[in-house]
Amino acid sequence: MKKLLLLTLTLSSLYSPLTGLAQDKWDLRRCVDYAVANNISVKQADVQARLAKLTLEQSQWNQIPTLGLGSQFGVKSGNTQNPNNFTLSTQTYALNNYQLQTSVTAFNFLSLRRAVEASRLSWQAALANTDRTKNDISLNVANAYLQVVLSMEQTEASQLQLHLSQNQLDITRKQVKAGSLPELNAAELEAQVAQDSATYINSKGNIQLNILQLKAYMDLDASFPFDVYAPPVEDIPIEQIADLQPEAVYSLALANQPLQKYDALNIASARKTVASNKGAMYPTLSVIGQLGAGWISNFPEPDFNKTPLLSVDTLYALHQVGSNAVFTQTNVAVATKQKPFFPQLRQTFNQFVGINLNIPILQNGTLHINYARSKLNLRNLELQRDQDNLTLKQNIYQAYTAAITALQKFEANKISVTATQKSFEYSQKRYNVGMLNTIDLLTNQNNFFNARINLLSSQFDYVFKMKVLEYYKGLGIKLTKQ
Repeated sequence: MKKLLLLTLTLSSLYSPLTGLAQDKWDLRRCVDYAVANNISVKQADVQARLAKLTLEQSQWNQIPTLGLGSQFGVKSGNTQNPNNFTLSTQTYALNNYQLQTSVTAFNFLSLRRAVEASRLSWQAALANTDRTKNDISLNVANAYLQVVLSMEQTEASQLQLHLSQNQLDITRKQVKAGSLPELNAAELEAQVAQDSATYINSKGNIQLNILQLKAYMDLDASFPFDVYAPPVEDIPIEQIADLQPEAVYSLALANQPLQKYDALNIASARKTVASNKGAMYPTLSVIGQLGAGWISNFPEPDFNKTPLLSVDTLYALHQVGSNAVFTQTNVAVATKQKPFFPQLRQTFNQFVGINLNIPILQNGTLHINYARSKLNLRNLELQRDQDNLTLKQNIYQAYTAAITALQKFEANKISVTATQKSFEYSQKRYNVGMLNTIDLLTNQNNFFNARINLLSSQFDYVFKMKVLEYYKGLGIKLTKQ
């Protein structure tokens, strides 16, 4: 027997939590906060929301006039117009041009505005999807947390059962030694102690398995020292079942649940996209402005201070001949020089303002197909919303029915515990005076223990079912009154 107890304590120590290394215990709020901050699914949803925000910013920038500065440098050969007298000559020269261009959409602006509104709603939908992911993670963590607490309660009950069996074995051994009971009674109780030891060890192992499951939902390293604060199940606040009627909960869930907000925002965004694609099929009128200047390597100008004369140029003079003004041409020998860079830019500086009208006539069906596709996408989102609402209502009614069933089971197990406790107490008294054999005593003892375990399980099951209803109602998940 001593060897059996030593084995029990040794195995128990192997399964015990690493509480000595942990600084403190984790309550549900801390577990949920850590999971929301570190869960990969939540991080992915957050990245999608950021991408949607960038799409919104891009659509907003599309409303602002474009502005670009360009420069061109190259070598040109062939007929060239003289910038002084505008005569043509054949030559090869280098050139460098500069342009500053701007453009703004004057008509069809509503298409851009609707695209911005669609992007804004899509971004808000992505934020709602992030909230939905956080809520789903919170519910999973709460369920895993309650499973840990339940396994801790069951372990405590198993330990009490083991102590009860051990005490009963000690008393029986004394009676066997005194000759008032046969050795068989002690052997049967030793078997019961061994069975209770195995149950206790198994329940402690379940604690570790449930903690590992909780860590998985939290994305917490499996080797991290971790211990859970187990609030008494009686202290967990629960709404009255009368305040959680399924139809009332469903009405609140339609307004509060992130999935329903996500569907509504996606549909609103799709409607704006339909309007934007329809507007894209109308003519677009843009206002265009441009500033330009250029430089060429062969830009001669007269140099009257330079001798000898290097070239012959043509001068034009305006003369009055009768009632008409006529140009006369005079060939004179003049010296020339290359016009500098910046004076060339000042002389060739030009401005342009105009409008650009684009009427889509034949675009390979792209605009019409985009418009038709956006309408079908809108219809698909509406159907998805209807499906999500139907699923939500079904889940709420199922959760309500499960909560009612769990409550009834919990109340029935209360009665079962009271009855089996009385039966065990009576059987123990009869056993102590030799009026009951060991097998019947152990049967009543096991019935009492199983009833207590069933009561714990049904109580936690009822609490969780109620928490699911509170979650759908929009109250969040909490296990304390604060």
